[in-house]
Amino acid sequence: MPAILPSVTGAAAVPAVVLASAVLHAVWNGLTHGLRDKLAGFTLISLASAGCGAVLVCLAPLPAPAAWPYIAASAALQVTYQLLLLRAYQLGDFGQMYPTARGTSPVVVAVVSTVLLGHSLAAGQALGIAVIACGLAGLALADGLPGRGQLPALAAAVGTGVMIASYTLVDGSGVRVSGSVFGYIAWLFLCQGLVLPLIAGARRGRALFTALRPLWGRGLAGGLLSLLAYGLVVWAQSRGDLSTIAALRETSIVFGALIGAVVFRERLGHRRIAASATVLVGIAVLQLTAGS
Repeated sequence: MPAILPSVTGAAAVPAVVLASAVLHAVWNGLTHGLRDKLAGFTLISLASAGCGAVLVCLAPLPAPAAWPYIAASAALQVTYQLLLLRAYQLGDFGQMYPTARGTSPVVVAVVSTVLLGHSLAAGQALGIAVIACGLAGLALADGLPGRGQLPALAAAVGTGVMIASYTLVDGSGVRVSGSVFGYIAWLFLCQGLVLPLIAGARRGRALFTALRPLWGRGLAGGLLSLLAYGLVVWAQSRGDLSTIAALRETSIVFGALIGAVVFRERLGHRRIAASATVLVGIAVLQLTAGS
């Protein structure tokens, strides 16, 4: 899919591609959270990543030598992200953990990309990102501040958001020096997909294979959706502004809130609806000011 996308009008395609990725991301997270054995589910997602990556590296050109440090760093960050997200889902509910994890990222990306990387950010774009961040915070805290017992889950979710921001920045830089978006994605999928199954195997031993058997269908489906979602984002990062893309990606929280209400029967409520509307307003501001 990413190899085909450059034929579409670049600037016009980027927002649509990122929003499609956001929908896919919310869906695969919902699939994974619904599994009782979440370690087995994440293992299957990683196996799908490694398998697809192994096929794709045979078809894609090798990335330029300058891209390999970025691929290695991103793979390490994404494995850490998976472990933290797994822990957050084991300790907390989907409706709070997912928006907390996703909502941390755009603010971190905006600050780091402007302060440390020197990327310019127009005042309108900054306003849009701030509005989106407020809406995401409203979604995360719609049920009130977490109690002391929820702090480990919240810490894991916030750590997940920091990892998302970190690999977003790494990939945004790495894909631009790779010389091959398709090759960068392929090797990234292969490298990061091999690690978590090894960790799970060391932790569970032979019992892991028994746990994987009844989950393989949903787990691999989640893995394929995850790969497609992130592949679309990496393509977009090769053509668009990192802060804008990071903010648009977080619209997955709106879709996640709907999944939580419809699939997991979590209460949506007026606060969640208002917070979702705030996110949409922020997106509108971001897009209207992107070209200014």
